[in-house]
Amino acid sequence: MWIVIIILVIGGYIYLKGISEPAELKKLIQGRPKEQQDVIKYFFGKGGFLTKRITDAEYDSLVANTIKQSNFKQKALAKIGLDESQVNEIEPVNFEGWLFGKNVGWAKYGLDNKPRSSAYQITWLFFSSSQVYIYKQTINFDKDDKKVATEEYFYKDITNFSTVTDTVEQSFWNNNLKKYEVKNVDSNDFAITVPGDKFYCSMEQNDYTERAIQGMKAKLREKKA
Repeated sequence: MWIVIIILVIGGYIYLKGISEPAELKKLIQGRPKEQQDVIKYFFGKGGFLTKRITDAEYDSLVANTIKQSNFKQKALAKIGLDESQVNEIEPVNFEGWLFGKNVGWAKYGLDNKPRSSAYQITWLFFSSSQVYIYKQTINFDKDDKKVATEEYFYKDITNFSTVTDTVEQSFWNNNLKKYEVKNVDSNDFAITVPGDKFYCSMEQNDYTERAIQGMKAKLREKKA
């Protein structure tokens, strides 16, 4: 009986601590918080005997919970220094999406064949009677690196609201070949064009974003009439 218990305890310890993880991975996760370790393990690929990985759904939940708990809308209003009553020309717009490209550390296709990366971007846009205010935050879930940017544009300077789909190169983990390979992935962005400049933010294309962009275009036409 005691032998069985000891074996179970040892097995559980190996499962939780990932003793049989590759040396390269152990170096990458050393000294990092558990959440970051889980994210790096998720993207690194399959480990050794009895090693643990979070699932696609668990990674999605981690990202969603971070966004929910952070209340980025209020952070955005505080950062740009405005009360919501001052930016109620139309409803605020929220864009979100994965980032891909050379500056993104990790990416993989999940079992659902959807691409995910270690970087996620959240953007809020607010509309006053004369200006558009923008708050953009990029979160890297594999490290302590968060980037915040704010912009503001007068309607009279904006020439277009648009969506852009670019094909970018990204290193993905191939679980069958057990190695990384460079693949092309479509990156969807929302863009604001002004003379001499263009603002981009990541977005997922869906019914909400389509309606939001059409609403912004209608407001822009109204302001320029």
